[in-house]
Amino acid sequence: MFKDIEIQKIRDIALEAGRLIMHIYEKDFSIEYKDDNSPLTEADTKSNELICDRLKSFYPKIPIMSEESKQVAYEIRKYWDCYWCIDPIDGTKEFIKKNGEFTVNIALICKGEPVLGVVYAPALQELYSAKKGEGGYKNEQRLPLCANDNPKQKLSVVASKSHLSSETQAFIDSLDAKEIEQVSKGSSLKLCMVAEGSADIYPRLAPTMEWDTAAADAIVRESGKMTYQFESQEPLMYNKENLLNPWFVVK
Repeated sequence: MFKDIEIQKIRDIALEAGRLIMHIYEKDFSIEYKDDNSPLTEADTKSNELICDRLKSFYPKIPIMSEESKQVAYEIRKYWDCYWCIDPIDGTKEFIKKNGEFTVNIALICKGEPVLGVVYAPALQELYSAKKGEGGYKNEQRLPLCANDNPKQKLSVVASKSHLSSETQAFIDSLDAKEIEQVSKGSSLKLCMVAEGSADIYPRLAPTMEWDTAAADAIVRESGKMTYQFESQEPLMYNKENLLNPWFVVK
């Protein structure tokens, strides 16, 4: 099914959502808090509405899972062959801080695997995209953009700006390299940094949800990298009964 999807249409949806988000970003906006105490803004809600409406109009037969929509019971979605997995604003805390490090994430998952992904950072004007078998791109450039030829000498590690756990820090401190450069970044841009080669590894030994990683994970995989479960070293899987990701390492 995913072969019939026109990735340019998905890029255009992300760009349109980005324009809407930036209109709100540049003015004063109110902040609400969800039951789990995570923040929600007008931009999250409006971006979600726009993305879902566009996807339904282009691909009415493909179901949608979004962070900002009511979740479908596993008894129903376990039969989904393919579905859209969306985070209308990944990095809402970064959006609120106005540091630019937030993204629009749109992924297509087929049989538990991310096969198409678009990640757009509208404040940075960075558009990442990938479709299985067609490579990953940042704007018009094929990924990876660069490679580390001597990781034993120097390793670049990217970690969460807002959610750096003690376990993640301990993992970073245990890495085998003469010099470790540690960079903080918000949202799914961390996975994209590994995909493009500006970071060598992204460990996440802390909670994330499937919609936080799905789109960027598709880009990682098409760039010749992988998102591995920390315990099993198997690739990260999607549409699980529990939508919480296990700990993982992107490399």
